[in-house]
Amino acid sequence: MKLENKVSMVTGAARGIGREIAFTLAKEGSAIAICDVSEEALSQTKNEIEGATGRKVLAEKVDVTSFPACQGFVNKILDNFGKLDILVNNAGITRDNLLLRMSEDEWDAVLGVNLKGAFNCIKAVARPMMKQRCGRIINMASIIGIMGNAGQANYSASKGGLIALTKTVAKELGARNINANAIAPGFIQTDMTDKLSPGMKEAMLKMIPLGKMGDTRNVADLVLFLAGEGSSYITGQCIQVDGGMVM
Repeated sequence: MKLENKVSMVTGAARGIGREIAFTLAKEGSAIAICDVSEEALSQTKNEIEGATGRKVLAEKVDVTSFPACQGFVNKILDNFGKLDILVNNAGITRDNLLLRMSEDEWDAVLGVNLKGAFNCIKAVARPMMKQRCGRIINMASIIGIMGNAGQANYSASKGGLIALTKTVAKELGARNINANAIAPGFIQTDMTDKLSPGMKEAMLKMIPLGKMGDTRNVADLVLFLAGEGSSYITGQCIQVDGGMVM
């Protein structure tokens, strides 16, 4: 197994891409710590991962916008597993609206979860990773953070900021053998995309050279690569998983 004896933390892991990432890392031997704000879905994911893989899963409701909450969860991971090797910042929300109609609350909510939440988790794991002189930090960005999108000023700003944050973390922590990279998914089949109208889906598919939506497994497989030894000389990068949508 690629991640035998490793310990991974995945935020926003109750469903969708985060759930798939947690499953994938567990299947490759990693102990798993997952958090989300949806307790019921989180508990179900924990039980399913433990049942399918036999791996121990630590699950807790965590508001990533709170640094004390993030630090408390990291402390529990260290108490339970003795170390933390891999952080996947996947927690994210949308509050779409046109710029002139967007409220301060809509802006603050998205920046709070998507960008500040990642900062909080990175800050919480930095010291233990530096002490053990190894670690992998993987941030879930988006192609919207690269290309922008009408009606998503808050989301695009949060994801663009996350890409920039990733590069700075890579430069600050690289000397301690800590790699930091971002992943920018494109049009991935999730509960969120299921809510899009048929017309919007058709328009999006016309922009994708491969002519199809991605699967959560496409993203999880890249996380697995970035978490493993094969990516040891890759840091500060943003890798797109978008079927060629943005070139």
